[in-house]
Formats: sequence, structure tokens, C-alpha cells
Amino acid sequence: MVARLVHARKAKLMMGSINKTDRLDARGLNRLQRNGTLPTVWIPPAEFRDKRDLPRTRMVLSRERTRLKNRIHATLAKYALNIEGRSDIFGKAGREIIKGRMEQLPPHTRYATERVLEQLEVVESQISLFEQRTREVFSETAELEVVMSLPGVGLILGVVIVLEVGDVTRFPTASHLASYAGTTPRVHSSGGKTRYGQVRDDVNRYLKWAYAEAANAVCLQRRFFPNRHVSQLYDRVARRKGNQKAIGAVARHLAEATYWMLRRKQSYQEPKRTVPVSSTEA
Repeated sequence: MVARLVHARKAKLMMGSINKTDRLDARGLNRLQRNGTLPTVWIPPAEFRDKRDLPRTRMVLSRERTRLKNRIHATLAKYALNIEGRSDIFGKAGREIIKGRMEQLPPHTRYATERVLEQLEVVESQISLFEQRTREVFSETAELEVVMSLPGVGLILGVVIVLEVGDVTRFPTASHLASYAGTTPRVHSSGGKTRYGQVRDDVNRYLKWAYAEAANAVCLQRRFFPNRHVSQLYDRVARRKGNQKAIGAVARHLAEATYWMLRRKQSYQEPKRTVPVSSTEA
């Protein structure tokens, strides 16, 4: 007998049971298993589960770093202590300015802000340690090199994508991987009208973050690569639907491209443009 991990939410919907008891659950799972429709979840190898803790913990620390920076920003703004002329006030020169501006804060607020700044420095040092260990542990394997050829993807995002995707053959199509990564919106179609809503909640949030970060990098760098497909895709969608929808469109393209790249073991290639045939030539 082989133990199988069941997708609880999907199995509950497929069983269609209103009441909830252990007996009904066992009977429903047994019925799904006999029919061959039992929804199961892929269990990554132990090595994958161990290595995943590195990028996932780094993501936790990155969110903490953002919260601490926002706290300092809010405190300075509350007392109208603006720092102009610096694109990043948390750089080396910017921090010296922040420490100088702290002298203008009330005593208790200054004390609290100094402690937050100290905590920020600790978190940033921890992030640096995680990034250093990631470079040591993850040598550039064939899969990682393939994924890093995606636009906007470097070592950190490449490691997240490789570890979270795992065995790409578990996805039947590229659309399934894009849905798993949280890059496809909900679809409501009825009476010839189709409306696209927000993405689902039950997705791999780590992959969703990685593709969103890569899409944002594409957005920031598109002026340097105007002929890239992803740059033109962003501009085309952004003109009609705004920045957020354009980021989502680029993220979905990157997710679907990842599927084919890993299946074919090929680096990223620009999509071939199809020239429409005119009516006179048809």
C-alpha cells in the first residue's frame, strides 16, 4: 500500500457531501479512489523540502525588512522630515542623513526609531547570509541555467522557481503551471459575456511572488530592451488595462514559458511573430 497525500479542498468539493463526519469522509474518499478520480498532491523529495527553507526564509526576512523600512518612512513623514535627492534613503549616504534627522524627533519617538533602524540592520545582515549560502548550495545546474535565461530572473528567483516547480512533468500543460503559480485570473463566462476576476487564493504563493518580481523587473528595464516580447507585452496591456494587469500578463507569460523550457531543456527564446495573411494573398 502506498500512502497518498489528498488535496482536501478539491476532494471535499468532488464528494459533494453536505454533512461532515469521519465515516462520510472515509466513504467519499474510498469512492473517489475506486473511480480513479482521487485528487492527490505532489510530495517533493526530502532534498527539495530541505533546500526550500533557504529561499522561503529569505522571503520572510525580506517582508520584515520592508515592514521596518515602511515604519521608518512613516515616522519621518509624520514629523515632515523629508529626505530629498536620494533614490534610496536606506543606502550608506541616506542612512547618515536619517541619523542626522533623528535629532529633530521627540525623545521617545527618536529612541523607538533608532531601535527600528538597528533591527533593520540585523535583518539585512541575515538576508546577506542567506544569499551567500544560496550561492554556495545551488550550483548552476542545467535546470537553473535554463530558468535564469528568463527575462527578469536572476539567481534568487531562479532558485525559487526551480524548487517550487519541482518535477515539471506533473503539470499536463503550460496553463496548469501558470494556474498553479497564481498568474491566471478567475473566469466568469455566461451568455456570451466573459469577465476576468482576481486570481485564486489556493496557489503556490512563492511561485506567484517570484513571477511577479520578475515581471516588475521587466517593467523597470523595458526601456533598455524595447524589442523584447515581454517589454512589448507589458506596454500593450498597460495602455489598455493599467500596470497591475500588465504585470499579471507578463508573469503568466513567464510561467508558461518556464513549462516549455523545462520540458524541452531549452533556454528562453523570443516567441516567433506570426505575420497575418492579407485577404488578397489568401
